[in-house]
Amino acid sequence: MAPPRARYLHRGVARTALRWVGLALVSTGGWFLFDALGLTAPSLFAALVVAVVFALTGIGPRRLPRPLSMAAQGTLAVTIGLMVDTETLSALGDNWIPAVLVGLATLVVSAGCGALLALHRDVDPITGALALIAGGATGLVAIAKELGGDERIVAVVQYLRVALVVVTMPLVVTFVFHEQSSSGPTVAEDGSYWWGTVFLLGAIVIGVAVGTLIRLPAPATLGPLFVAGTCELLGWPQNIAVPELILPIAFMAIGWQAGLAFTMASLRAIGRIFPYAAALVLVIAGICALLGWALSATTGVSMLTGYLATTPGGLAAVLAVSASTGAGVTFVACVQLIRLVSMLVSAPVAAKLYARRAAKRA
Repeated sequence: MAPPRARYLHRGVARTALRWVGLALVSTGGWFLFDALGLTAPSLFAALVVAVVFALTGIGPRRLPRPLSMAAQGTLAVTIGLMVDTETLSALGDNWIPAVLVGLATLVVSAGCGALLALHRDVDPITGALALIAGGATGLVAIAKELGGDERIVAVVQYLRVALVVVTMPLVVTFVFHEQSSSGPTVAEDGSYWWGTVFLLGAIVIGVAVGTLIRLPAPATLGPLFVAGTCELLGWPQNIAVPELILPIAFMAIGWQAGLAFTMASLRAIGRIFPYAAALVLVIAGICALLGWALSATTGVSMLTGYLATTPGGLAAVLAVSASTGAGVTFVACVQLIRLVSMLVSAPVAAKLYARRAAKRA
C-alpha cells in the first residue's frame, strides 16, 4: 500500500491532468464554434474565454508551464519571420520610404496612447506601453509577463483593439469605399509538415539559446523571429512553412497563458479602464486612417489600399479583405509586415524605457 504522501501526490497529479484535459476539450469546442461564426483567430479567443471561466471558477490549472509558453511564443515568432521574404520586400519598390515612415508614425501614436493609458491608476507604465502597441497582439500578450507587465490588462486591451478593427473594417470597406467582395486568390502551403516542424523546432531552440546568450529582451520571441527572418531572407531552406495546424495550437496556448492569470480583482481593474482604453483604441484607429490617406497621396495607391495598409491590427483579416476587394494585396502585405515586425521588435525596448523612466520618477 502506498504511503499517504505518495497517494496525495498521485491524486494531485491526476487532478491537474483532468483539469488540463477539460480545459483542452472545452477550448477545442469553442475553437470550432468561433471558427464557424467566422471570428478571427478562433483558437486564441476560445482559449482565452474558456481559461478565464476556468480560472475564475477554480476548476482550471493554476498557470501555463513555462516551456509550453516559450514554445508558443517561438512558434508565433517563426511564423512572422517566415513572412519577411525578399519578394515581399521588393514589392515596395520606390515606395519603401513612405511605408517605413507610416510604420514609425503608427509606433509613435501607439506609444503616445500607451503613455496616456498608463496615467490611469490601475495601469503601470510597462502595461500601458504593451497594451496599445498596434501590432502582434498575441506576441505582446505572450511577452507581457516576462517584461513585468500585467498580461491580463494587455490581453484585454490588445484583443479589444483587434476586435474593433476586425468588426469595423468590413463596414468601412463596404459603406465608405463602396467595395464589393470578389473571388480572391487562394494560398497553398508548399512546405511539408515534416520539414516545417523540424525547421520550427530548430529555429525556436537556436533562437532562444542565442537570444538568452546575448540577453535579448523576450528571447523566446525575438530570438526565433531573427533566426526565421534571416533564413527566409537568405533563401534557405526553400518552400518552408510552419504547419498550418501548429499555429492555432500555439495561439491556444497563448490564450491559456493570459486567461489562467485572471482574478476577480483583475476583472474589476479592467472594468474601470475599459472605457478609457476603448476611447484610446478609437483614437489610434482614426489617426491610422489619416495615415492611410497620406500614404495614398504620396505613393499613388488607391485610398482603399492605403486604408487597409495602415489598419492597426488584424493582419489575417486585412489580407483577406484586400484579396477579396481587388485592393493592392501585395502592397498592403508589405506595409502591414513592416508595422507588425517593427512593433514586435520595439515593444520590449519601449517597455524597458517606460520602466526606467517610471523608476527614476519614483
